[in-house]
Amino acid sequence: MTGKIERSSRIPRGIQVDSIDYHRNGVSGMPFYAVLFTDPDVGRMVASVFEGSDSFCAVYRIASLASGDIEFGSNSWRGDEYEDLLRPLIQAWRVEQGWENITQ
Repeated sequence: MTGKIERSSRIPRGIQVDSIDYHRNGVSGMPFYAVLFTDPDVGRMVASVFEGSDSFCAVYRIASLASGDIEFGSNSWRGDEYEDLLRPLIQAWRVEQGWENITQ
């Protein structure tokens, strides 16, 4: 067993969000939301979900990051498969925080 997780075209289901926070990313950077969550098929994950009309979402497996693995194909996950699940959860978090209701 190589320790790698099979990544066929799958749609993640049943993710559990542990925490969300907003990062303005400096003065001129693109703001993003940091999301810690668990995918029951993969384990603990972290996503950077960027604001703006151009949707961008980067996702990494935390255990792989902890061991220093940032390699494409090893610790790379399709952000587009997670983004549609994460954005509504981010929106709900924004409402809980008392922030304006946004649509993206």
